[in-house]
Amino acid sequence: MTAPEGRGIAGRTDTFRILHVSTGNVCRSPITERLTRHALVDRLGDPLSGGLIVESAGTWGHEGAPMEANAEVVLADFGADASGFVGRELLDEHVIRADLVLTATRDHRAQVISMGHSAGLRTFTLKEFTRLVRAIDPATLPDPRDEGVVERARALVRAAAALRGWLLAPTAEADEVFDPYGAPITFFRSIGDEINQALDPVVTALTGVRAPH
Repeated sequence: MTAPEGRGIAGRTDTFRILHVSTGNVCRSPITERLTRHALVDRLGDPLSGGLIVESAGTWGHEGAPMEANAEVVLADFGADASGFVGRELLDEHVIRADLVLTATRDHRAQVISMGHSAGLRTFTLKEFTRLVRAIDPATLPDPRDEGVVERARALVRAAAALRGWLLAPTAEADEVFDPYGAPITFFRSIGDEINQALDPVVTALTGVRAPH
C-alpha cells in the first residue's frame, strides 16, 4: 500500500510539513506555529524556499476561530506575526500530509497516533522532540547546503524516532506544555517562553543554521 501524496517519509520530497497540535487551536498550537515560522525566517529568510511548511490544528479545534488575544500578545513579544490566523479542527488529511507532528501534551500525541496513517514514527510532543534532537549529532544529518533542508528534516525525524525508546523523559510532566487558556497574560508569557526555548534547538537541527544573535 502506498502512502497518499504528501505524507511524511513516504510521500513528496519537495516539501516538509510540520503540524503543531493542541486542544482548541487557539493558544498553544498557534503560538508554536507562528514562533516556528518566525524562527525559520530568521534562519532561512523564506522557509518556503527551503520547502518547510508550518501549520497547526486542535483535537477539539475551534474551526474558524481567531487565536486568543493573550496568544497574540505573546507572539508580539517575540516579534512574530499573528495576523491571518484561523483555527482548525484536526482532520485525517492534516495528519496524512504531515512529515512531523509536534503536540503540546502526551494525550494529544496519543490522539494523533490513534488516528492511524502510520503517524507513530513522526509524532512527538514538542518537548519530547527537543530532548531527542539534543542527543543527535548534527554531523550525522545531511548537510542542507548539499542535500537540502527537506532531506535533513526527514533524516532528523528518523533519527529521533530511533532514539525514542532509549532516551526517556525524567518525569511525566517533562514532555508537557500546559494549557494557558483562560489564564492571565503572565502565565501565557511563561508558556510562550517555554515553547520558544523548546523550539530553538529543533529549528536549528532542522535547518542546520543557528539563531542569529
